[in-house]
Amino acid sequence: MTATARKPAHSLPTEITSRVDALPWAQITSELDSQGCAVLKGLLTPDQCGAIAALYSDDAHFRSRIVMGRHGFGRGEYKYFAYPLSGLIAQLRPALYAHLQAVANRWNEAMGIDIRYPTAHAAFLKRCHEAGQARPTPLLLQYEAGDFNCLHQDLYGEHVFPLQVAILLSEPGRDFTGGEFVLTEQRPRMQSRAEVVPLAQGDAVAFAVHHRPVQGTRGTYRVNMRHGVSRIRSGQRHTLGVIFHDAK
Repeated sequence: MTATARKPAHSLPTEITSRVDALPWAQITSELDSQGCAVLKGLLTPDQCGAIAALYSDDAHFRSRIVMGRHGFGRGEYKYFAYPLSGLIAQLRPALYAHLQAVANRWNEAMGIDIRYPTAHAAFLKRCHEAGQARPTPLLLQYEAGDFNCLHQDLYGEHVFPLQVAILLSEPGRDFTGGEFVLTEQRPRMQSRAEVVPLAQGDAVAFAVHHRPVQGTRGTYRVNMRHGVSRIRSGQRHTLGVIFHDAK
């Protein structure tokens, strides 16, 4: 076998991996550091968005369904995917993690948190599963007119990856109106700051799950982050949530 021999098919980059790798990660990282969120434009094509949204009606892909109003989470519903994950979702998780892992480690170092995250997502999932967090957390959310998602944090156990990604599968203005993605930042001894993130179909937002470091005049401090979705005024909105840690 020569040095130019072809790699095994399972090690070759997928189309979605190549698209993730081609994103402007220096800019994304800068926005994550300064704002706690960053838009990943055009992550999925309209056809990919439609294909994922269409999975919602087929329970074979999911392990559970949550009606938000029953738990005080807001209005609307979502379903957690079951293992094995659908192909595109299974590819997105490690591809995105590979670029966010360095940010997560740097944030923890800045906040004085000893936890570090391995380079490969599979190694991090192994850590979760060994601690009893073995249920998959990627989810598909469905909102109708009048629905909303209260401000919250997606914490499912001891092991938490500090960033996650939400991908808008519907087209604003065509499929729905309202339904803006909202982040709030609770700063020590200060009023909370809100951030509304505009997204088009196929765009994603990467954001802090729980807290992030902020550089102040007296050093680095932690701010607490929450996210949600404002009221859907008309139509139907689907979102794919990519969470990197699994649940108990």
